[in-house]
Amino acid sequence: MPENLPSGSARPGNAQPVDPEPVPVSLGTWPTPVEPAPRLAAAAGLAADVLWIKRDDLSGLGGGGNKVRKLQYTCAQALAAGATTLVTSGAPQSNHARLTAAAAARLGLRAVLVLGGEQHAPSQGNLALDHLAGARLAWLPGATPERLRDEVERQAQQVRDDGGVPFVIPFGGSSSFSARGYADCGAELLDQLPVIDHVVVAFGSGGTMAGLVASLGAERVIGIDTGAVAGPRATLSELLDGMPGVAVRRADLRIDGGQVGAGYSALTPDAAAAMRLAARSEGIFLDPTYTARALAGLIACVADGRIGHRDRTVFLHTGGLPGLFGHPALPQLV
Repeated sequence: MPENLPSGSARPGNAQPVDPEPVPVSLGTWPTPVEPAPRLAAAAGLAADVLWIKRDDLSGLGGGGNKVRKLQYTCAQALAAGATTLVTSGAPQSNHARLTAAAAARLGLRAVLVLGGEQHAPSQGNLALDHLAGARLAWLPGATPERLRDEVERQAQQVRDDGGVPFVIPFGGSSSFSARGYADCGAELLDQLPVIDHVVVAFGSGGTMAGLVASLGAERVIGIDTGAVAGPRATLSELLDGMPGVAVRRADLRIDGGQVGAGYSALTPDAAAAMRLAARSEGIFLDPTYTARALAGLIACVADGRIGHRDRTVFLHTGGLPGLFGHPALPQLV
């Protein structure tokens, strides 16, 4: 499967019209906590009292993570459409796929996960949880974004042929509608910490950062690119353009591309160091693809002055820990 997939890599597959404004369903436990991280702050070069971790890894459903907030919106659309089956796509260790399977189980729906890559045996990490939640997995070796889209449509048609009603959720669960889940998170953060200078978050399919920018402003949100999409700035702009009442200049978006390294699936040395630092300073475990890159990016921003020593900073922990147990680099970390 290629490392770069467009944020809209799955086309809508609904069998009937969707209410564009359904009320989001409740899938998580809110608000998620905000915890001070004084030892991590000092190690990263910040004053000990200016760094907090927003624990969206503790969002409740299916092992937690940022996709839960997005799924509250996309699953509302699915239910409004009368769907019986959620169909989505991702990499073999996709956190979004795992949480889509969990959301489907919670709502009494079926789930079909189209995974770009070779079938893994035995199933580890997120794959084990996909199976445990009862999802049906469809593997697509050597997938390009186009082939992945076609396979998602083929799977959706199979659901129709079997008498069901499919609802296709885009790659990463990111759409302008689902990004509202992170506009909610931004408002939640301001209730918890009224004064924030920076929020640092991993940038994957873009919906998490889009929602935060919509609610907090572009000047306060720093996205650390993970290499999940080919054009992160264009992807983010498209998501923001689809959010009512949000006007952000592309030039104001803060996306750091310095942590991609050899590519999306590779564990970079800086990410590995960030994982060890978080675990040994605060007992916080990160995943190798998203949150480790995000923390490495935060540290780099402090080092070059983009984040000042006294700037009040939030690190958004977007979850993903199950993927660590299926990552080929795990033996290097322990």
